[in-house]
Amino acid sequence: MRIFVAVVLSDELKKTLTGTMHEMKKAGIRGNYVPVQNLHMTLAFIGETISAEPAKKALQNISFKPFKLNFSEMGCFGDLLWTGMKGKQGLSAAVKSVRDALDQAGIDYDKKKFVPHITLVRKMNGNWKQIPVPKGEMTVKKISLMKSEVKDGRRVYTEIASF
Repeated sequence: MRIFVAVVLSDELKKTLTGTMHEMKKAGIRGNYVPVQNLHMTLAFIGETISAEPAKKALQNISFKPFKLNFSEMGCFGDLLWTGMKGKQGLSAAVKSVRDALDQAGIDYDKKKFVPHITLVRKMNGNWKQIPVPKGEMTVKKISLMKSEVKDGRRVYTEIASF
């Protein structure tokens, strides 16, 4: 089973990003668009594991205060197009709490520097620099442990637990 820790986006932000992705398609940007139901912001990617229980147990004691997230920029990692997010100190504190809990439990995860973003398109081709940054805000009140699996040839993300 493949798991990760994430902020699940509000329906309002998903709707905003759907509009942005529609505009990107009209502008000729091609690639593998992330399905709306899979839009999220990863805080820690754990990867393949036999059981989610150790991660679930480790994350039960994370603490963070609700914080606001806003879109901040558009960007690319190679051919992966994303929109950046900013959440001031609240986001940093939540990420630190999650990663500290995983470290203390001895759970391995991708320790790359955290860059708050939401992936929109994989294997992107086109001029994305003309796309305006979406506008929107949400208050994060929970963090989710997610499972990623392939069903009928499509990647599906399912919440296992929330904290």
